[in-house]
Amino acid sequence: MKTVDLESLDPKRGRQLAPGETFRFRCYPGIGCFNRCCRNLNLFLYPYDVIRLKRCLEISSDQFLDRYVDVVLREGNHFPDVLLRMAENEEKTCPFLTEDGCAVYPHRPDTCRRFPLEQGLLYGDDPERPEVVHFFRPPDFCLGQNEPTEWTADTWSSDQEAERYEKMTVRWAKLKQLFDRDPWGPEGPEGSRAKMAFMATYNTDRFREFVFESSFLRRYKVKKETLKRCRISDSAMLLLGFDWVALFLFGLPSKKIKPR
Repeated sequence: MKTVDLESLDPKRGRQLAPGETFRFRCYPGIGCFNRCCRNLNLFLYPYDVIRLKRCLEISSDQFLDRYVDVVLREGNHFPDVLLRMAENEEKTCPFLTEDGCAVYPHRPDTCRRFPLEQGLLYGDDPERPEVVHFFRPPDFCLGQNEPTEWTADTWSSDQEAERYEKMTVRWAKLKQLFDRDPWGPEGPEGSRAKMAFMATYNTDRFREFVFESSFLRRYKVKKETLKRCRISDSAMLLLGFDWVALFLFGLPSKKIKPR
């Protein structure tokens, strides 16, 4: 999810949907383009995607990041992008694509879940309350856009069980926007603070160890109820990681965590 500037919006991004505006789409086994969109992708993974996928695969965060992810720091950026690594075959298919479809379908990433929509954050007068905007952008080969079934962005989100993903992705997008300015100083984006920030946002298992098995709790005061949830919930651990990075790097206060 990216920040959207409507004044300089690229038309290639697709048709922006007004609230309640409908689009037509249906995907199903047997349609001529079925699974064609699951090939040769630059598929960005958000932190909540990693939680859901590693849980589905019953592996650790470390294992998931090692086996399925490419971490790319683009020129001019101050935090890396995390992309799903395509399979090493001729078509460079998604590693979870099978002859029967998606092997991780109930836990598929946010981007897949929302297809053929894309979304972004539009900042208005209140920077604390950006608006989520949606764009209808099926690829030219997509036959699903010719189907008669109508949706709005909200009904599609509900049908695809994407509401929880949106909440988590919006939280991440707000934090990621802070990296528009360089927080690293002389040590740069490869330094120890950068590695800790990546751990807190993309490696919940390691961050949990860091919180409970290091001197972290001697340096930070965390609400007891938050700690209780973090011991058993990856989502709670991730949200604490977001708050800690905002405090640790940018000095932004949090109700959950404070320096001692």
